[in-house]
Amino acid sequence: MSRRGWFLLVTVGIIWGVPYLLIKIAVTDVTPVMVVFVRTALGALLLLPFALRGGGLRVLRGHWPAVLGFAVLEIVLPWILLSNAERTLSSSTTGLLVATVPIAAVILGRLVGDRRPVALVRWIGLLVGLGGVALLLGPGAAGGDPWAVAQVLLAALGYAAAPIIADRSLREVPAIPLTATCLGITALAYAPVVLVTGPHAWPPVDAVLALAGLGALCTALAFVLFFRLIVEVGAARSTLVAYLNPVVAVALGALVLDEVITITVLAATGLILAGSAAASRRTGDADGTPPTADDDVPTADEVTGVTPA
Repeated sequence: MSRRGWFLLVTVGIIWGVPYLLIKIAVTDVTPVMVVFVRTALGALLLLPFALRGGGLRVLRGHWPAVLGFAVLEIVLPWILLSNAERTLSSSTTGLLVATVPIAAVILGRLVGDRRPVALVRWIGLLVGLGGVALLLGPGAAGGDPWAVAQVLLAALGYAAAPIIADRSLREVPAIPLTATCLGITALAYAPVVLVTGPHAWPPVDAVLALAGLGALCTALAFVLFFRLIVEVGAARSTLVAYLNPVVAVALGALVLDEVITITVLAATGLILAGSAAASRRTGDADGTPPTADDDVPTADEVTGVTPA
C-alpha cells in the first residue's frame, strides 16, 4: 500500500477504537438514549453536504425497505445496546466482544441459507474466537453483568446481519448518502424518547466533549476517511481496520480509564482477533488492488465489512 493508504488505515483504525472510551465517559452523566441521539444527529448533519453531493435521497429510491432494515440492524439497535451495556461493562471488554462480528457472520450466514462451502480454517477461527469470548465471560471478567454482555453480543449480531441486507439489496447504493440517511433515521427514532424523558440537565464538560467526539470524530469524520481508504487501497484491504479497533479500545481503557489489563484480557484479545481473522477469510477474495481514479464512490456493499461501535 502507499503511504497515504497506510496513514488512512491506521487513522481509521484508531478513530474507530475510540468510541468505546467516549461512550463509557458519556453514559456516566447522560442516558444511553441521549448518547445515541446526539451522536447520530450530529453525524447526520455533518455528512449531509457529502450525501447531497453523492446524489442525496434520489439514490435511495426503490430501496427504502432495505434501507430501513439496514439502519435498524446497523445503528438503531446496536448503538443503544452498546451504550446501555457500557454503564456496567468496561470499554475494553465491550470493544473485544464487538470484535466477534466475523464469527457471528459465519453462524448467521448458515442460518439464512448460505450453502457455500466454508473452509476448515474459518470453522477453526470460529472456535478460537468463541474461546476468547468464553475467557471474557469467566468469573468477574465481565463485571458480573450477564445482561450487559448479552446486549453487546446482540449488537454484534446486528452488525453481522446488516451486511446481508447490503449484499442482497443495497449493492449499488453510494455509501455516504446511505450512511447519512441511516444516521438521520436513528436520530428521528430516538428524538421522541428524548423529548418524553426530558427535561435533561446540561451534562458536565467531559460528557459534552465525549458526545461531540462521538458524533463529529467517530461518526462523520471516520466514515469520510473510511470511504477514502476504500478508494485508496480497495475494499478488501480496508477491512484490516477491524483488527486495530479492539487493540485501541483495550489500550485506551487502560491509559485513560485505568481499566485493568489482566492476562485473561490479553489472552482473550489474541484469541478473538485471531479467530475473527480466520473466520472472515473467504476463498477468492479480491486482492485489494486500489480502484481507478474514476471509481471513487464506495457502495454500501463495500463498507459493511467493518462496523464502527
